Formats: sequence, C-alpha cells, structure tokens
Amino acid sequence: MSIRVHNTMTRTKEEFVPREAGKVAMYVCGPTVYNHIHIGNARTFLTFDVIRRYFIWRGFDVTFVQNITDVDDKIIKRAAEEGIAPADVADTYTFAFRAAMESLGIERPTAQPLATQTIPQMIDMIERLIAGGHAYAVDGDVYFSVRSFPAYGKLSGRDIDDLESGARVEVDDRKQDPLDFALWKTAKPGEPHWPSPWGEGRPGWHIECSVMSEGELGLPFDIHGGASDLIFPHHENELAQSEAATGTQFVRYWLHGGLLQVNAEKMSKSLGNFMLLKDVLAVYAVPVVRLFMLQTHYRSPLEFSTDRLDEARTAFERIENLVRNLEWAKSAKAMSSGAPSASRELLASARDAAREKFVAEMDDDFNTAGALGAIFEFARAANTFLADNQSDVGVADIELLVHAKELIIELLAVLGVVVTGAVDIEFPPDVVGIANQLAGYAGTDPEEAVRALLAARAAARAERNWTAADAVRDGLAMVGLVVEDTAQGARVTYRAVN
Repeated sequence: MSIRVHNTMTRTKEEFVPREAGKVAMYVCGPTVYNHIHIGNARTFLTFDVIRRYFIWRGFDVTFVQNITDVDDKIIKRAAEEGIAPADVADTYTFAFRAAMESLGIERPTAQPLATQTIPQMIDMIERLIAGGHAYAVDGDVYFSVRSFPAYGKLSGRDIDDLESGARVEVDDRKQDPLDFALWKTAKPGEPHWPSPWGEGRPGWHIECSVMSEGELGLPFDIHGGASDLIFPHHENELAQSEAATGTQFVRYWLHGGLLQVNAEKMSKSLGNFMLLKDVLAVYAVPVVRLFMLQTHYRSPLEFSTDRLDEARTAFERIENLVRNLEWAKSAKAMSSGAPSASRELLASARDAAREKFVAEMDDDFNTAGALGAIFEFARAANTFLADNQSDVGVADIELLVHAKELIIELLAVLGVVVTGAVDIEFPPDVVGIANQLAGYAGTDPEEAVRALLAARAAARAERNWTAADAVRDGLAMVGLVVEDTAQGARVTYRAVN
C-alpha cells in the first residue's frame, strides 16, 4: 500500500513519491522564541512528530529539519519590556521550547538551525534575488517584488490583484507595490544587527526558512509542514523567493495542520485565549494530551476543552488497564487448559484486522483518528475475550495474549503514546494509614499495606461482612486504587489523578 498525502498546492490527496526512494526530506517551521509555547503551537509540532514517526515505522529514512527564529520583532519587543538583551530572551525561550518538546515526547529534529547562525546565507540569497530583478533596496531595506514572480499566490490560491495591504501586509510608501515584503530590515537603535551590502540590519522573517531548508535538504525537498495560518503570507512568500532565486521547484508536497480553537476561535497569544503547554502538562499526563490531539484529523480544527482532555484521560486509563489485564492474565498462576478455540480465533482475527486498519488509516493522509479507532476497536475485542474467558485462560492462550498486548503497545508507540503495561504499581504512601485503620497493619511499606487491605477484605467477604469489605474498597478508592475481582483473586489498578 502507498501513503497518500493532502497537498495544499494541488488541494488534493496524492500518492507520496519521495525524490529519493526510501528517504523523506521534511522541513517544518519552528517557533519564534519570545515566550513559552501554548497548547495550540504544540498541536502543530505534535502533528509532524507523528507523521515523521509513521514514515520511520513504514521503513523510510527521515531527515527532519526545523528552524528556530531567534531574531524577530516580537523578540525585540519582549526584550525592551523586560529590559534585557534580545539574545537573552531568545536563549531563554529556545531552551524552554526544547524542554517543552521533550516533555511532550516530541523527538529532536535531525537539524535545528537558528536564524542568527545563517545570516551570511540569507544575504547571499537576497543578493541573488536583486541580481535577478526580484528584489530592490530602499534606504537600507530590501524588498521582494511580488509582481516579478508571476506565480505568486499559487499556494494559497489567492489572486494577486485581489490582495490588499492591511493587517497581514506591512504598509510602507517606499514599496513599489503594497504586497512587497521585507527581505532585509535596517536596524533601529538598540536592535540586533549584522553588516550587509545595504548597511547594518537584520533579516526579514520569511527569508530564513528558504535559506535553511535549501541549505539542509537541497531542492526540491519532499515535505514542507506547518499550521494552516502559515499558508499566507509566510509559506507563499517562502515559495516565491525560493523559486525566484533558484529557478527550480521549492517543495514537492505542502502539508498544513488545522488550528486549535477555543469557542471556535483560533488560540493565539495576541487574542489572549491561550493555555501554555507547560500548564496543561502540569495537570494532564503526556499520553493523555497526545490522545486528545490525535483523536481529530490533523487538517481539521480541534476545539480545546478540559472536558475533552478528561475524556482522553479516561480512554487512556482504559487502554492502560487492558494492557495490564492482558499481562496479568498471561502471568496468572492458576491457569486452565485454555479458552475455547473459537474465542482465540476471534481475538486473533481482530488483532490482524486492527493492524491492517491502522496502516490503511495512516496511509490515508495520516488519519490518526481512524488509526486510534482501529486500536480502540481491538481493545474492545480483547476486553471481551478476557471477560468471556476469565476462568478459562490457560497456557494455550499465552502467545495470543502476548501478541495482543504487544500490538496495542506498538501501534500506540507509532503515535508517540507510551503505554508501559507494567503489572507492578507504585502505590501511594497514603495507603499505609488506611491499612492501619482498616486492617490493623503496623508497617510502613505501601505494597504490604495494599496486601493487608486485600486480605482484610477477603476475610470480611468470607464472613459476609459486606460493610467491612466495602470500607476497604472505599478506602482504596480514596487514593485512586480500584479493586478488581478476578478468577485468580482480587487485585488493584491505580488510576492516578495526572
């Protein structure tokens, strides 16, 4: 089966054919480092982390490049507000960004160049654009001449004659056309600056991505990614200046992710309706946040709400408990001759179907929602198998249970959702006091305390003292421990608040 991607340029799904067999060259726009990233920013980075992971899982060698914009108007403004150097702002939030990506389980790029490290290459491209009649200098500034590139607007689908200067287009009477955009800006007092043929200054925003992507990947590279709000003007401008400077195709496939919204409105720092990623991760575990984002197709808008995060947490707990139950059933000592062959065949068939459906959904423009549906459907089949054959699981079922557990862990790992499946639980210290009160336990070890409580509950049930048995159950529930009665005896699962 081949992978199909939705190409923003053609507005259709196309079979993905890399420029070099077995290899993928990807570039994804990185952050402007003037603040901590919010959960909406994180969605874009997570999207392309999953796309990268899937390519690797399918056997491709992936080169993944992401820039960091460490010189920009927003950084300069933040530095002025805080009374520190722009470089200090950039350094602080570059470190914070990398830490945030690591905390969300996003793998490091193959290369992550900084804008300030590629100034000479930017100057070189600007000189080529001027020489080719695609750019012009005015009082130390340099602008790209949009009308010198007839194909301008082909990515966003906009007609150049219909475009007007305004909120998204920098107005400057010195421009030959209101749509022309800055390639180089004369430095103002106190701003960072570098020498150039046009005087001391700094690069415009768009030029850095053209230079970095070409320098790291060559042209045309396979995939350029980013959020949908970058299509115009950023990616349109990148494309125009790159193809004008080189005379060759810039990108083979353009992929854009939908925005995260709050009350149907884009989440952004300028609107003030954002939540920082670090604050969300302080409440919700990484697998939960990833599940929340991946349950919606990457190109569709995603409505942010704590209710949906709570639903994702519940879904993850169910998966975690299933994996634990599969391991528990496999390792249980009291084993029969095995479940009926018909039940085994059903689960084996569901396992094979889940893998096939997972691949088909991900091959269809990385449909993580459908891929998760395949995993959840198999999870239901596995739960049914365990429920229907609770007392019949035997040695003959071990291989099937192992494969079921491994499949769930493997497919979720492709999406960056880590499930350990460990049977052992690190019990909360508070359970010791509960065991002292309800089971007369005098020790200090939480694991021993849980065993004492389960023994006390078993004794109470044997004596039909339901009040005492329920007290143990309720006491364990107070610290997030849920009692489950199985054919092999009572056990607990831990549902943490995070």
